Amino acid sequence: MQAPYNDPVSSKNVDVVLIGGGIMSATLATLIKQVEPDWSILIFERLSAVGLESSNPWNNAGTGHAALAELNYMPEGPGGSLESSRAVNINEQFQVSRQFWSSLVSQGVLPDPSSFINPTPHMTFVRGEENVDYLRRRYELLRDEPLFAGIEFSDDPRVIYEWAPALIRGRAKNEVVAATRVPSGTDVDFGSLTTQLIDNAVRAGADLRLETEVRKLRKQKDGSWNVSVRELVGNTPYTVNAKFVFVGAGGHALPLLQKSGIPEIKGFGGFPISGQFFRTDKPEVVAQHQAKVYGKASVGAPPMSVPHLDTRIVDGRPSLLFGPYAGFSPKFLKTGSWFDLPGSVRLHNLGPMLAVARDNFDLMKYLIGELLASRKKKLAALREFMPTAQSEDWYLITAGQRVQVMKKDPKKGGVLQFGTEVITSADGTISGLLGASPGASTAVPIMIDLMHKCFPDRFANWESTLRRLIPSLGHTLNDSPEKSEKALRATAEALALERSGHYDRV
Repeated sequence: MQAPYNDPVSSKNVDVVLIGGGIMSATLATLIKQVEPDWSILIFERLSAVGLESSNPWNNAGTGHAALAELNYMPEGPGGSLESSRAVNINEQFQVSRQFWSSLVSQGVLPDPSSFINPTPHMTFVRGEENVDYLRRRYELLRDEPLFAGIEFSDDPRVIYEWAPALIRGRAKNEVVAATRVPSGTDVDFGSLTTQLIDNAVRAGADLRLETEVRKLRKQKDGSWNVSVRELVGNTPYTVNAKFVFVGAGGHALPLLQKSGIPEIKGFGGFPISGQFFRTDKPEVVAQHQAKVYGKASVGAPPMSVPHLDTRIVDGRPSLLFGPYAGFSPKFLKTGSWFDLPGSVRLHNLGPMLAVARDNFDLMKYLIGELLASRKKKLAALREFMPTAQSEDWYLITAGQRVQVMKKDPKKGGVLQFGTEVITSADGTISGLLGASPGASTAVPIMIDLMHKCFPDRFANWESTLRRLIPSLGHTLNDSPEKSEKALRATAEALALERSGHYDRV
C-alpha cells in the first residue's frame, strides 16, 4: 500500500517518522492514529515488505508470551527459591495487548482474528527428579494467581499423553517426567498482525516507504529531526523533517540511535545471537502434537534459547517448530551486514562490552558449540521432546537475529541484559527499542509507556480513548479473580478464542 517510487513524498515535514516496519512501529502507528488521527506519519522500511525481520512468523517463537510456559521468567534463586512477580507482570502486559487487539477487531481494523491469533495450549515439560520438583513448586505458586487460573500439573505419563501424546510416545516407561498445561494459551502470527496494522494505518493516512533506508539522524535547533534516507531502488536520497522519531528497526536500532548522537545511548552495546529451528509441515506429523511446549534451558544457554516444541499456525496452515539452536553471527539483522557488530563499537561502550565478554565465557562456549553442532546432535535434542521424531520429516530454517542489550553496570562494568529496553532522549523527541523477548507480545504496553514518556503534555487527553480500547489500562488484573475472569472472557470472545473449546478457564 505504498505510493509508486517516482511519487514525491507528500510533505517534507511530518509529525512522526517511524523507522522499521515491524510490530513495534505498526503498534505505535495504530495507537497514534487512534488518539491523533490528523497527525502525519511516515514509515520507512528497508526491505520489500513489512514484518520480514523479527516480526516474521518463522523468525520468532510466536507464542504470545504470557509466561504461562516460559520457565526462564521464573528462574530458581538462592536455595531454590522461586518468585512469581515477573511472570505475573509479563502476563499482565500480554493482556493489555490482547485487549487492544480485541478492540481493533470490534472496530473492523482486524476483521479476522484467526488470521493472526489462534488458541493453542501452552505447556511445560521437564525430565528428572530435580526438574520435576522445580516444576511442581512453580505450579504451586502460580495456581493461586488469577491470571494463571486453570493451570494444571501432572507427573503421570498417562495424563501427559492425553495432553500431548508426542511427548510420551516412544519414551522409556521409567523416565521421571512432569508437565503443566494452560489450555487457553495462544499462537500469534506477528507477521500477519504487523501487515494488517500497517495497512490500516496507511488507509488512515500514514505514508509507507518500502525499500528505503535511513542513513542519518540530525537534530535541529527547534528540537525536530532531519531524517536522511535513500531509496534502494533508484538510489534516490532525500531528507524529511519530523517532530518525533521512533526507531523500531530491530537489531539496527542500536547503530541508528548511535548516529542520532543522543547522550542516552552512550554505554549501550549489542550482542547478536543467531539461531535455527527444525520445522515440519507434514500433516501426519503435525497432527501428533497440538500445543506449545517449553522446557528448561541448558546450562550456560541464554534465556531466549529455551527449547520448545511449538504448534505454529501461519496463513491458516499448522506446522511444528522445534528449537532454537542458538549460534553466533555479527549481524544485527537477518538481512544485515557482517560488519554490524564491529561497526557498533564506540569508546563509550567498549568497557561494558569487554566486561560482558569477560563474564560470559560460558555463554560464548555454548553458542560456539551450538553453531558447530551436527544435524545428528540437533535431532537428538528434538527427540528429548518428541522421541519418535524422524530425521526425514524435519528441515532446518534460519531464525531471526536477536540483539541482546549490553550496558554499563557500576559493579561489574557491564552486563548482558535479556529483555527489552526503551531508550528515549531527555526532551522526548526521539525514542528507540533495544533487545528482544518478550517484546512482540508486550508491544502495546511498551508503546503506551513510550507515548506517556515522550508526550507527557498530551497523554492526559489521550487516556480516555486508550481506556476505551484497553479497559484495564492503569490497573492490574491479577489482584482480583473477578476482574481477571471478566477481561479474559471479553478478549477471548472478541478474538474468537473460545470457539475451539480450549478456553475453559472461566
